[in-house]
Amino acid sequence: MLSWSTTHTPVGPFTAVVNDTGAVLATGWTTDPDELVPLISPGLRQPLQHRQDLGPVTEAVHRYFAGELDALDGIQVEQRASDFLEHAWRVLRKVPPGEPVSYTEYAHLAGRPKAVRAAATACARNAAALFVPCHRVVRSDGTLGGFRWGLEVKQQLLDHERRAA
Repeated sequence: MLSWSTTHTPVGPFTAVVNDTGAVLATGWTTDPDELVPLISPGLRQPLQHRQDLGPVTEAVHRYFAGELDALDGIQVEQRASDFLEHAWRVLRKVPPGEPVSYTEYAHLAGRPKAVRAAATACARNAAALFVPCHRVVRSDGTLGGFRWGLEVKQQLLDHERRAA
């Protein structure tokens, strides 16, 4: 059984779906968990149950928005995809808050400097926004690029991290 909960953040309502061990499977700025289910790898999908609070996950989100930017680091994330995508997501978790990288830099960090499109795909296919901080990847010219949850949310996250870092 998977559990989900929505918590208020300064950026808007944030919903997380976790498995029975508390690993984050999908997150986003929505109040509808059904919007997150398609993002979860089919092999990890199970029936959903609502919980008021997801314990350490909810606490980490609140601590992050209170300025403790490393609060998300200890939360386990589980996503399944190709070896490259899984590796790229692990690398993305190491990009420091307040120090966004370009898609080109991200491809280099992921060990495939010429695979800029693959790096962009890793961001686009990331189901665990915030915990796997795809918002920290921007275009080479410094413009935002894309973000599943909207460019306004991406900008607010980057601004929050810049102020708190």
